[in-house]
Amino acid sequence: MQTLTAFYHLFPAGARVVARQARSWWHLLQFGAIALVVALTPSTYDRTNRLTLARLVYASTWPVLPWFTALSALLSLVLIRVVLVTAQSYGLSQYALEMVVRVLVLELIPLSAALFVTLRAGMVFNAVSLAQYPKHPVATLVRQNFEPLRRQWVPEILATTFTVLALATLSSLIALVQAYLTVYGLSPWGLPDYTRTVGRVFDLSVTLGFMLKTLFFSLAVAVVPMAASLEASHKPTSLETVQPGAARLFLVLLLIEAASLAVKYI
Repeated sequence: MQTLTAFYHLFPAGARVVARQARSWWHLLQFGAIALVVALTPSTYDRTNRLTLARLVYASTWPVLPWFTALSALLSLVLIRVVLVTAQSYGLSQYALEMVVRVLVLELIPLSAALFVTLRAGMVFNAVSLAQYPKHPVATLVRQNFEPLRRQWVPEILATTFTVLALATLSSLIALVQAYLTVYGLSPWGLPDYTRTVGRVFDLSVTLGFMLKTLFFSLAVAVVPMAASLEASHKPTSLETVQPGAARLFLVLLLIEAASLAVKYI
C-alpha cells in the first residue's frame, strides 16, 4: 500500500517534469525556427545590421582565432604522432593517415570548436536585454514584429555561427597539413599518395555530411543558450541558472554527432 501511495504521489510530479521539458523543447524549436526565418530575410541586412554583424564577427572570432588555432595544432600534432606510432607498432602504417583524417578532422575538431565557443560564451546570453520580455517571450517577439530579434539577437547568432565555422575550418586545414608533414616530411613526392588517401576519405557524401554537421554544431551553439536564457528570463523565482541550457546544448550536440556517425557508418 505504501508503495502504491508513493507511486501515486510521484506520478503527477513526473508528469509535470515531462510537460515542463516538452514546453522547453517546443520553445527552443519555435525560437530557432523564427530566428532562422529572420536570418534568411533580406530586409534584416540593412546598413545598421551589417555594421553590427561585422563588429560582432570581429569581436567573437579574431581575438580567439590565433591561440585556439595554436592550441588545436599542438593537440592535433600529439594525436597524429600517437596514431602513427601505434599503427606502426601493429604493422598498420598504411591505415594510419586515413584514421587520422577520419578521427581528427571529421569528428574531433568540429566538436572541439563547438565546445570551445560554448565555454567561452559562458553559456549565458545577455539577460539584461531579455528582461524587457518577462512573459511569453516568443509571443512578445511576434507583437514587436521581431524587431529585437532582427536588431540584436540574429547578429549574435550569426557571429557565433561564423566563429565555430571559422575555428573548425582553419583547424581542420592545419591538421591536414600537419598530417602530411608528419608522414612524408617536407618531400613533395608524397602528394599523390596523400591526396589519394584524403580524397578517398572525403568523398561527396562524407564532405556534405561534414559540412552539415559543422553547420548544425555552430547553429546549436548559437541558438540553444540564447533560447534557454530567453525562456528563463520570465521565471524570476526559478533557481535554475545555466545548467538547463547547458544540458540541452550538450544533448543536441550529442544527437548531431550520433546522427552523423549513424549516417556514415551504419
